[in-house]
Amino acid sequence: MPSSCPELASATAEIAARSKPWRLPQRAAFPLLAAVLFAFFFAAAAPSPLFVVFQHAWHFSSSLLTVAFAVYAIALLVSLLIAGSLSDHIGRRPVVLAALVLQAVAMGLFLLANGIGGLIAARVVQGIATGVASGALSAAVVEAAPAARKRLGAMITSVSPLAGLALGALLTGVAVKFSLQPVMLVFGVLAAVFALGAAVVLWMPETVTPRAGALASLVPRVSIPAQARAEFARGLPVFVVVWALGGLYLSLAPSLMLHVFGIDNGVVNGLTVAVLSGMGAIAPTLLARFAAPKPVILGMASIAAGLVLLLASLATRSLALFFVGTAVAGLGFGGAFSALVQTLAPMAQSHERGELFAAIFVVSYLAFSLPAMLAGFLVAPLGLLNTTEGYAAVLLLTAAFGVWNQWAGLRRRLRELPVSE
Repeated sequence: MPSSCPELASATAEIAARSKPWRLPQRAAFPLLAAVLFAFFFAAAAPSPLFVVFQHAWHFSSSLLTVAFAVYAIALLVSLLIAGSLSDHIGRRPVVLAALVLQAVAMGLFLLANGIGGLIAARVVQGIATGVASGALSAAVVEAAPAARKRLGAMITSVSPLAGLALGALLTGVAVKFSLQPVMLVFGVLAAVFALGAAVVLWMPETVTPRAGALASLVPRVSIPAQARAEFARGLPVFVVVWALGGLYLSLAPSLMLHVFGIDNGVVNGLTVAVLSGMGAIAPTLLARFAAPKPVILGMASIAAGLVLLLASLATRSLALFFVGTAVAGLGFGGAFSALVQTLAPMAQSHERGELFAAIFVVSYLAFSLPAMLAGFLVAPLGLLNTTEGYAAVLLLTAAFGVWNQWAGLRRRLRELPVSE
């Protein structure tokens, strides 16, 4: 009888191994999760070059256009407040899977839309899906990164959204220019991508051990780990300027091309966002040689310089100067945000990371949506050009304050360093 014990243990282990579902290896999960994060933000920018097309077809006002833009961010914010830390309790995989299914539904709603109401409904569902995914997916990418390269995971969570916004706007602009049915092409392909992503995520390894408190976590709240609060507060002007700048470009840039520069071209409309986000995507690599917080300071200074050039381009109607200013601002757009995320992410424990990313995105998407919506309502009484110039001027002042705030923090830390004898 005793001789059967090892055999019984071996058989039990074999049955347990067989019953345990197969999962993708960690080295495959990391790039795939990064690609899924990229796809969410590709889809976020895809409607932007199509807004003018929709406006021509359905004859709605510029105010409603910015509402269609902003409801996405508001829906995202609400879902983020409710579900932002859910993945810390039930795991990353089920939350990301639910978000992917919702996102595929949103792409279908874009295909079925035949008026501004349908467009707004599609944007609301898209915002909910992205909000559900944002905290969980960002945390999952960091956790799936190789153990020695967690900083790379943090950088990808900040670069993937920018790269996604750039390519989403650019390729949609190309579709508008060269395709007979750009809406069918763009959203049909994206619906298939998100459905495939949901199938892939089913096989992803889980990086979080489920714990109690899932229902309580659905109560809207923003929580920042104590050890990250000072740095988070110092970075608030950075989050505000970066994402308010993104809101300006995604909501009003196509209208600027048409009504200020006299250009009605889908590719050019896509380039306005693609240049900003594309330069933002490569900026972290360019600024990686500098120690924190210098990349944030340089990034904010770059945004300020770009805004000065943008204002000059609007005053002179110079399209070339507009894109130069956009490229310069884009370096700061990506550089400052990425550097700040890379500073904050390691300050959180694994069970706090979902909430930290939720807090980052709450601030970011408030800045992304509310100023753009306000600008949309000011276009009618003030005019598009005056509204845009005022928007850019406020961002310039905030960027200047952000530079001073980060610099003051650096000087304070340098003074606190012990002096070697």
